[in-house]
Amino acid sequence: MIKKLVWPFMLVLVSNMIHAQENGLSPKREFRGVWVATVSNIDWPSKPAPGTTSSVQKQELIQILDEHQKTGINAIMLQVRPSTDAFYAKSREQWSMFLTGKQGVAPQPFYDPLEFAIEEAHKRGMELHAWFNPYRATNNLIDSLTSAAHITRTQPDLFFTYGGKKYFNPGLPEVRAYITGVIMDVVRNYDIDGVHFDDYFYPYPGKEALPDSITFQQYNSGFDSIEDWRRNNVDVLIQALSDSIHAEKNM
Repeated sequence: MIKKLVWPFMLVLVSNMIHAQENGLSPKREFRGVWVATVSNIDWPSKPAPGTTSSVQKQELIQILDEHQKTGINAIMLQVRPSTDAFYAKSREQWSMFLTGKQGVAPQPFYDPLEFAIEEAHKRGMELHAWFNPYRATNNLIDSLTSAAHITRTQPDLFFTYGGKKYFNPGLPEVRAYITGVIMDVVRNYDIDGVHFDDYFYPYPGKEALPDSITFQQYNSGFDSIEDWRRNNVDVLIQALSDSIHAEKNM
């Protein structure tokens, strides 16, 4: 998943470096970034509470930042919304189970992970970029792991189930508006240095068809091909986010 975002950037970076070398120039600045994943506790925290305390989680993140600083990394892409949940306090969504062990439960003692990460990264001269998964709503279909207040329960019509997970239905205008609002909450409320996405596309098709044919009939916008329509839905969301973010901040 990550390679889909990283490789285009790397190709542009290499091309620019070659061009600079051919002209006897040195790049004014290099972007040396690393992804810190929170989904399923891949990178941080090592365990959700109560397996780790707020203090331990902070120390783990400090260690991650210190190690990357030593290797010359100058930007951290922190996954702050792995599955329609939040690693930050100023959110309209539920606290992540990967942070506290139970969706919707705030860290105790309380702290704001994103605010803490921004402060510690900036202390080290590093940028902190917020990394979102825009469409994935759940990692499985185990109801007991989803809060009663989670949007998949309060507004189920905004989602479809596919491949053992729940996803926002990108063809719905209200879905695009909601996702834009979620991300703009972070842009407005936190001193982040950038916004990144992974899985900013429909789930990979399996043997069964994606369950969005009715949505296509309702909102096809003149498209004859459902595949072209899906691609356009993603384009529309990214364009709306780009316009909204740049209107709010020059990032």
